[in-house]
Amino acid sequence: MDEQVLRSLIKWPNVPDCFGWLALDRRGQWCMVDEFAQQNQLPGQIIQHAALNECIRRNYASDSFGRFFFQNGPQRVFITLAVTPWVARIIPSESGSQIVTQCHKTMEPSAALSDEQGNIYILGSTIETICTDFDHQQFETAERSIVALLHDHDLDLFSELAKPREEVCSFGGSWNWHGERLPLDPIHSDELSKKFGFIQHPQPI
Repeated sequence: MDEQVLRSLIKWPNVPDCFGWLALDRRGQWCMVDEFAQQNQLPGQIIQHAALNECIRRNYASDSFGRFFFQNGPQRVFITLAVTPWVARIIPSESGSQIVTQCHKTMEPSAALSDEQGNIYILGSTIETICTDFDHQQFETAERSIVALLHDHDLDLFSELAKPREEVCSFGGSWNWHGERLPLDPIHSDELSKKFGFIQHPQPI
């Protein structure tokens, strides 16, 4: 979280929250959802401004209810999630490859899930910022367990790492990550938000 953002929270502590105007799509892109898009249930316009994208990444956080938001100065802009709060890419690196979220944070994987639509979700840990107390503007940054939708451009690469077995509505098995076999288990997409404690369509509480 940017230091100037934290200072603005102290200076202007009661700025109203914003809902419905910002979204995260299934490819990890931030989208501006204007009033017309909201009324017509459209995905919104992908934000192309590099500095704004970077600002959102640095000030992306969640609260104890599982709502994710962008701390835009003193205002919290709650984010509508197309799928999960995190979207992961498999990126080449000096060690061979690494998994990186849309916030450019490295993720240490521990397992993967597959759903009935062919989506892959990576389970693991990364650095996450959580607002632990809205009244006193208290934030905590620590390594936490997360679930991240794997970007669809990386599905073919994941299939090369996987050793699947057929399940009732999906597939399970295992996959290889840096020489270690990690579990690959089935899940239904409707179970994701409840199982991992996030809210796709945040509302005022």
